[in-house]
Amino acid sequence: MTSPALPRIAVCGISLEASTFSPALTTAAMLSPRRGREVLDAWPFWSAGGSLAARADWIGILQARNIAGGAIPADDYAQLMAEILAGLVAAVAEAPLDGLVLDIHGAASVVGLDDMEGDLAVAVRAVVGPDCLISSGMDLHGNVSRTLAETVDLLTTYRTAPHVDWQETKERAVTNLVERLALPAGRRRPAKAWVPVPILLPGEMTSTRQEPAASLYARVPGIEALDGVLDAGIWIGYPWADEPRNCAVVMVVGDDPDLAMAEATGLARDLWARREEFGFVAPTGSLEEVLAAAIASPVRPYFISDSGDNPTAGGAGDVTWTLAELLASEELAASGKRAVYASLPDSHGALAAAEAGVGADVRLTLGARVDDRPAPPVQVAGQVVAVVPGEDNLEVVVRTPSVDVIVTRRRRPYHLEGDFTRLGLDPRSADIVVVKIGYLEPELFDMAADWMLALTPGGVDQDLARLGHRRVQRPMFPLDDVSGVDPVAGAVLFPGDTAS
Repeated sequence: MTSPALPRIAVCGISLEASTFSPALTTAAMLSPRRGREVLDAWPFWSAGGSLAARADWIGILQARNIAGGAIPADDYAQLMAEILAGLVAAVAEAPLDGLVLDIHGAASVVGLDDMEGDLAVAVRAVVGPDCLISSGMDLHGNVSRTLAETVDLLTTYRTAPHVDWQETKERAVTNLVERLALPAGRRRPAKAWVPVPILLPGEMTSTRQEPAASLYARVPGIEALDGVLDAGIWIGYPWADEPRNCAVVMVVGDDPDLAMAEATGLARDLWARREEFGFVAPTGSLEEVLAAAIASPVRPYFISDSGDNPTAGGAGDVTWTLAELLASEELAASGKRAVYASLPDSHGALAAAEAGVGADVRLTLGARVDDRPAPPVQVAGQVVAVVPGEDNLEVVVRTPSVDVIVTRRRRPYHLEGDFTRLGLDPRSADIVVVKIGYLEPELFDMAADWMLALTPGGVDQDLARLGHRRVQRPMFPLDDVSGVDPVAGAVLFPGDTAS
């Protein structure tokens, strides 16, 4: 039985980072929808015994998410949207909703649609009505369109990249919502200053591990602490989608509209003034240059980021170009060093290797089933040294003369030491570890004796000029000459309830 003293808050959303430069598609099934109680159990703060569990009557609707991938087919999006809206209609029929948590990343794409998050927010708003407060905690690599900024009442975003604060951000979004709902009606909806900044940069150039992002993001808590400000954020945006909304955004939300706008435009101008300082988080080069450096290095493990097909940024994951180069490298073979390659998804190859069994010699044709633009399928001949079935995956290791190749039934990231050790591989003692990744996640970063980022081809190519954006707003840094551009020309203030 629900308590009339508690606000009724629904939870729903679609969360994905999707490259429109990849031929991959992300189906509804691949987004692994959770429903009802499963939605709530996924987050510790409102599950039983959590810090926010007793502060509202929580209603799980549908939450669909995946690490990253290609665009969602229109029919699949329509299917998920219909289920979300039907769930909200049923919830509203029982009693009005006071609040809604919209779980989004900010960089999802749908085939034929330019602004999935904005479209979803508008559709949700039409069901829950104008008095329901909507809150969202987003990825800083997401995009905030004008539609999204106007429709969602409370927006916040991560403040670190790598995203060590992602759970903290999600909880902050929910806490902000609960606390605003405790205010009297007519004083709940804050003003929002939205400032789009014409910058389009990859996350590997904007990590908060280094300047200028470190000091820019360090300013955010100080702005948030000002009297009259509720929240502040910098969305650096997502560069691997060619949509008009894609750019950086600064937002400040609070009860003092003038202060919110002043702080948002000030931070946006500082971001713009330091745009030329952004650089890659690691030394970069062609694969040939990076591999030569790794071979010559006296230290190990030497990590190489195969950045162009990073599955956690939206790459298809099965681009074979880098692996083919490693297998063909006479320099690697002559050096006596060995490399670990993580990884190549190929369900047929993984199943064939598993069927052959540990110790068997196999010859497999792998990869390029989704993205064959950079290179065709690659031939891998070697011995199966590990077969590890999982609940929803299958991983095998094929040992070739110079490279241990991890092959999976489904694409997945390799971000943790345990991802390797459970396959019988010791990344700490490896000479070279090549991972489909951009910046190294914390465990790999701490483990690496040295590291370079290879500018390899794929759907999330770090060389944005090679991708050929045609639909983003222009001029855009660094794609165009931006001399004379006013970085805050597009600033908008949404006054909210508290303007008076």
